[in-house]
Amino acid sequence: MKKEHIEAKKVIGIWVRTSNHEEQGIQDIQALWGRFMSEGIPNRIPGVLNTTIYSIYTEYEGDYTEPYTTVLGCEVDSLEDIPVGMKGLEIGGGDYTKLTATGNVKEGAIGSKWMEIWQSDLDRKYTTDFEVYDERAQNPDDVVVDIFVAIN
Repeated sequence: MKKEHIEAKKVIGIWVRTSNHEEQGIQDIQALWGRFMSEGIPNRIPGVLNTTIYSIYTEYEGDYTEPYTTVLGCEVDSLEDIPVGMKGLEIGGGDYTKLTATGNVKEGAIGSKWMEIWQSDLDRKYTTDFEVYDERAQNPDDVVVDIFVAIN
């Protein structure tokens, strides 16, 4: 774990409201990823700055056991033109703890890192947390995904 200061980023993408109750989040987020890829969502987002995909966790009703919103999207230059059915948001700048998940996505590489986060003593803000899927995440059998958790 490493503390980093992050500059604000604007992101547009598709979203789902979910919770971690009875693994609902896993099902909903997998379905969101399926839609994101099958519908070519990155190609429909205006003003995309790069090919990195962000999986953002925000609008928490409490801690990780309560409902939250997940947004899958791309960084953009502006939030002025948000397509119908998509959501625009800003990942707030500030202090984050950076963790890195590695391994096979289908074998739970990302989920197991989140379980580690949930069981940690991080002083979380529960504002906006996010995962970064860049060129190191192209092979689902051997991904490297950075996870940024907002901290006080």
